[in-house]
Amino acid sequence: MCEKHAHHSVMPDYSHWGHSFGHLSDENDANDARIYMDYNATTPMDPEVVEAVTVAMREAWGNPSSSYLPAVKARDIINQARESISRMVGGKPEDIIFTSGGTEANNLVLHTAVTHFCQSRVAAEREELNSTHHNDTAALPHLIISNVEHDSIRLPAQHLQQEGRAEVTCVAVSKATGRVEAEDVVAAIRPNTCLVSIMMANNETGVVMPIKEICQRVRAVNKQRPQPRILLHSDAAQAIGKIRVDARDMGVDYLTIVGHKFYGPRAGALYVNGPGVASPLHPMLFGGGQERNFRPGTENTAMIAGLGKAAELVNTHLSEYESHLWDIRGYLEERLLAVFGADKIRFNSRFPGSDRLPNTCNVSILGSGLVGRRVLATCRRVLASVGAACHSGQVDRPSRVLLSCGIPEDAARNALRLSVGRSTSRQDVDAVVEDLKETVDVLERMNQ
Repeated sequence: MCEKHAHHSVMPDYSHWGHSFGHLSDENDANDARIYMDYNATTPMDPEVVEAVTVAMREAWGNPSSSYLPAVKARDIINQARESISRMVGGKPEDIIFTSGGTEANNLVLHTAVTHFCQSRVAAEREELNSTHHNDTAALPHLIISNVEHDSIRLPAQHLQQEGRAEVTCVAVSKATGRVEAEDVVAAIRPNTCLVSIMMANNETGVVMPIKEICQRVRAVNKQRPQPRILLHSDAAQAIGKIRVDARDMGVDYLTIVGHKFYGPRAGALYVNGPGVASPLHPMLFGGGQERNFRPGTENTAMIAGLGKAAELVNTHLSEYESHLWDIRGYLEERLLAVFGADKIRFNSRFPGSDRLPNTCNVSILGSGLVGRRVLATCRRVLASVGAACHSGQVDRPSRVLLSCGIPEDAARNALRLSVGRSTSRQDVDAVVEDLKETVDVLERMNQ
């Protein structure tokens, strides 16, 4: 997928739902209506998703493990959702395991990789009683992640390392491309490497990682080494609903799915290529046996219904969504350049030769006193962020992701992450750029 300008296409009507939050304004004047530009943080539920959730809560309230009508309806809804989600990511229905969200799915993958490595090692040592025993450090499972991963990968890996249960290598993204390069991943592989986990697209820069190439290179290594093989995972939270995602084509064993990033509810799923058969999956929870014992707990039918409907919409409309996002993001960047000028603007997610998500614009307005958080706090209308919403408490600290990508510290401190959505219009963009210009003028006068 290469960057290109796309023709604007007719989109589903979100005008009554999605982007303009006039009720957050102090006045009812339409000129003060807030404009949401933080779709990488979360998205509003699509009206069809809300309807699916509502119907499930009203009509499918039964326990899916029971046999009476409301339970049968619940089970049918869950099965249909599993089908829609699997189609969205290029898998089979049996490959989908429902979770509470992306954090649980990511933790489940890391837990699985460590557990599988340890169990495989014990089994191998039982078969080879006369084999040479390694010291404890060498015997630890080794995880490879990137230095721009979401905290739901980075912190569990760090926790495993601190507890002495795993070794972790953070592969640095290239400062030239903003990507994790396949050769750097391969160079980090050790005899005890059990997992490579690289996000599909970065939530701050929008840079799309070369997951298919990484998987091909790691699988080639797997063919030349004894079991257990290196497992492959990608967190696709930011990619789904914006670009095509095909887990089997990429070659991953696991793929994380997060509903609230593509107009679904705050629920998630984990794609596993043949759970328990082709790919190991070790539960973190134990209970009633739901989700084939991989993730027990009575199913949250309503949220699963919403997740399934959101996936169905992606299956039907992805090309329209993607085209619209390209068009609006392109217009946003054109307007920023036209209004501020090339000397005042730095686009932090433009890396030669790298693809990026069609909706993401990470931009710095250069100058002293224009720290990103201060700019956004002063804006009348723009609702956006300076980076990952999960890190909103880190006041004025430059994004570790941008610094890792080689963005100068002053520019990183001034960064704004503007991410457009399905309902964002050119009129919204005009209003946002105008608001930013007025804000910058005010702040610069204050700094004189």
